[in-house]
Order: sequence, then structure tokens, then C-alpha cells
Amino acid sequence: MKINKIFRKATTLTVATTMLLGGGIQAFAKETDESDLKTDNAFTQITRHDMLNIFKQQGKEKFEVPSFDASTIKNIPSAKGRDSSGKLIDFDVWDSWPLQNADGTVANYKGYNIVFGLAGDPKRAEDTFIYLFYQKAGNTSLSGWKNAGRVFKDNDKLLANDPILKNQSEEWSGSATLTSDGQVRLFYTSRQPFEPSNQLYGKQTLTTAQINLSQPDEETLKVDGVEDLKPIYDGGDGKTYQNVQQSVGVDMDNHTFRDPHYVEDQGHKYIIFEANTGTETGYQGEDSLQNSAYYGGNNEFFTEELRNLLQSPKKKGAELANGALGIVELNNDYTLKKVMPPLIASNLVTDEIERANVFKMNGLWYLFTSTRGSKVTVDAIGDDDIYMLGYASTSLTGPYKPLNGTGLVLHQDLDRDDITWTYAHFAIPQGKGNNVVVSSYMTNRGLFPDHKSTFAPSFLLNIKGSKTSVVKNGILEQGQITIDPTDDKKEPPYEYGKK
Repeated sequence: MKINKIFRKATTLTVATTMLLGGGIQAFAKETDESDLKTDNAFTQITRHDMLNIFKQQGKEKFEVPSFDASTIKNIPSAKGRDSSGKLIDFDVWDSWPLQNADGTVANYKGYNIVFGLAGDPKRAEDTFIYLFYQKAGNTSLSGWKNAGRVFKDNDKLLANDPILKNQSEEWSGSATLTSDGQVRLFYTSRQPFEPSNQLYGKQTLTTAQINLSQPDEETLKVDGVEDLKPIYDGGDGKTYQNVQQSVGVDMDNHTFRDPHYVEDQGHKYIIFEANTGTETGYQGEDSLQNSAYYGGNNEFFTEELRNLLQSPKKKGAELANGALGIVELNNDYTLKKVMPPLIASNLVTDEIERANVFKMNGLWYLFTSTRGSKVTVDAIGDDDIYMLGYASTSLTGPYKPLNGTGLVLHQDLDRDDITWTYAHFAIPQGKGNNVVVSSYMTNRGLFPDHKSTFAPSFLLNIKGSKTSVVKNGILEQGQITIDPTDDKKEPPYEYGKK
């Protein structure tokens, strides 16, 4: 299939312009070469040149996920549920996200912090549903997290009376916001089963609902049902974003349309999400091998890397790689208003950049995404490599510039059988200062008889302009999502309580 290019004339954000936009942006410009702020594409490409330079950066302490003491790691005590026979068991908990205010900080809901997480029976891969955990604000212990149970009842999808949701088989990751009128609004991914005989191909749909909560007593939160459950955006139009039908029958094609992240800007509502580029935004296929924009670097690099890729066993995967972070604008009732071009694309590099996470901090917009080396088609990157990549812009809609020159923010290359292996890193702004809390989950699902997938120890990441670094001795408790505001006044390195 021919590639439809959407290149536009290169634009330059000059230092003179940024001086007019505020202190945080001035700092960003001062540390950045003017040439680094140019873009030849309407959105930012993660290039093969970037990934090779990331390979050279990884191993530096400021980019490495901290090492954790395996002997201290515990399962979430409240993460319990019933197996298929009704027996009470310990559940796995993996991707999670906090209830956030419109600015991305952790919301205080009637004295509680709330986290939504995917959880289920470790022995049943299809048992993937959203649960609500809550903790008294100020309590940072793992044992402080209580479990309010599954958010949706089995029949909620039927009561919605929707032709898409009626076939929902699993609930996948998303985000949540505390609205201006005090309501809890959840955004998640509704996934259909893969049943070709019923013309169901695992379609993913960006979905939302209002979650009603009550307080039976001062120590308890209870899910009191949901309302306004509805799809927002159904799997892409094929042009801006690939739809699932385009991947059916294409061997090795990994279709993604998930992880909706809600954000507000100047009174407008948006969802940023994981997707794949469509036919009008730089599609997949053999012709993509000839697009120099996907390679980065100079002409000599393009020629050499193309030659290497044509002989690589990863060539087929590269042809199909078109992972993206998309964006749509919403109406005030959280229905779809406008489909917009992607913010980030990874054509020829990977089919999967996950868990979009964006917030404004010190005058700049920061956009983060997680990806696995096992999905990357660059030979230097190994299957055990795990990354969180990051980008910054003066505008929510971009263009975005890679942090640290390449986009590398976090790296880990532990064996996936290691108890302290982590993934789905999620940066949580604290409202002031330069440090954010990074949360994630630990261990692979269903891998160990006693250790379950659980909240990993969180840790601090320092962000200044276009540079980031893991804070030395900044390891926090398992599942911790906030820090004492006075702690951010201390100069790193500083040490929190030892385990």
C-alpha cells in the first residue's frame, strides 16, 4: 500500500519566541539547540536513529529504574477475589492509574486517594477487569489500600444498550478524573473477544462512564453503580488511525486502540490514546521501508540502516510497525467532537507505544509512553528491555521534542522472571516542584505461585526543562502516589524511609 505523506514546511520555535512564553519555557529553550526544535512532519516520529541512540544511553544511572530489594516485596493485602469455583484467592493487579484532578495531580475524594487497576485471577488470562482501590490521603503504606471491588457489574454493558459494548469481554486500561462538580469520571478500553466465527476480532473501543461512590462509614468507600456508560471512539476510521478490520488476516500485525488518557486545556476536553497510524497519516507496508523520515539521522545513516534492515529478520515486523499516540477532542458530555492527527508515531520502529500520560508542569506539556523491547524492530534493542519514553512541547497538541535528546526517560532490562521486574510506568505530577512520582506494577502476571502482580515501589523522577533524571535514594513505598509537599523543597539526593 502506498504511503500517504503529510509533511509540512519545517517550523522553528526560536529562543526569542519562547522568552515571551514564561520561565519554564525559557529554561527549555536555553538547554535546547534551535535545530532540535524543528519538525519536518505534522507530528513527532520515534525514529530508528532515536532507538540506536537510546541503546547508547541506557545503563546510565539517571535513566535506570531503581533496583528493588526482592525480600521486601509484598502482594497487595486487599487484592483478593473469587476464582471460577468461588474460592477466595489472591488476585494479580497490574496496570493502574489514580483518580486525578484536571491538572494531573492526585485528587482528594472525600479524604481518600483512589486508584483504578486491572485485576484478576492469575490462572485465567481472560479475567481482566477494573477494580477500585482506595486509601486515606496521607497514608502511604501498601496495607493502607482497601479494595472496593470490581467497578462494573456483568450486566452493566447490557444495560448500556449499545451494539459495541454488548460484546465486551474485558476491561483494559485508561484514566480517571474528578470533575468540577465532584463526580468520578472513568475512561477505559472496552475489548471485544477474538471470535472470527462471530466476526469479532478483539476490537478495542475508547469508553467512559460516571462511577457513583458512597461512604457507608468514615472508613469505607463503596461503588454504588455506574451511569452514562458509553463508547467515545470506536476503533479508528482507517484513515487517521488504523481500525481492527485492516489488521484482520495480516500476519504479525498488532492492532492497538486503547489506554485513553483524559486531559483538559483552556476549557477543552481531550483524550490521548494508544493507536496505529492510518492510511492518511503514514501507513504500514513494504513502501514504508523507503521513507527516510522514519529513520532519522542523515542520508548516510538512512542508506546504511535501510541496507541492514532489508537483511534483518525484523524486516517484516518493521514494515508493519506503525504505533502511535493519538488525540481526539471531546464535547462537554464526553462524546466525540473531533478526530485529530497523532501526536507521536513510531513507524518502522514498533507497533506498540502504550499508556499515554500527559500533564502540564512548569509551563511545558510533558507526554510519556511505555514500550517493550520485544516489540521494537531495531536489532540493538533486546527482548528484556523495557522503556518509558518522554517528550515535551509548549502546546498540548505539539509538536513534541524528545526529552534527553532521544526520548529515553526510564529503562530496565531485568529478566522477566525476576520478581522485581516492573512495567507500565506512570508519572504523577505533585502540583509543585520538579519531582514527579513514578508508579508501576511488579512481576509478570501468573508467573509465581506466591508472588502476585502487585503495586511496585514507586520512585521519584526529576524533570527540568528537556532533561530528566531518576532521583537518587528516591524510592518510595509500594503503591505510593503522593509525597509530602515539604519534601520536594529538599535538594536531591535525599532519602525517604528505608524498607
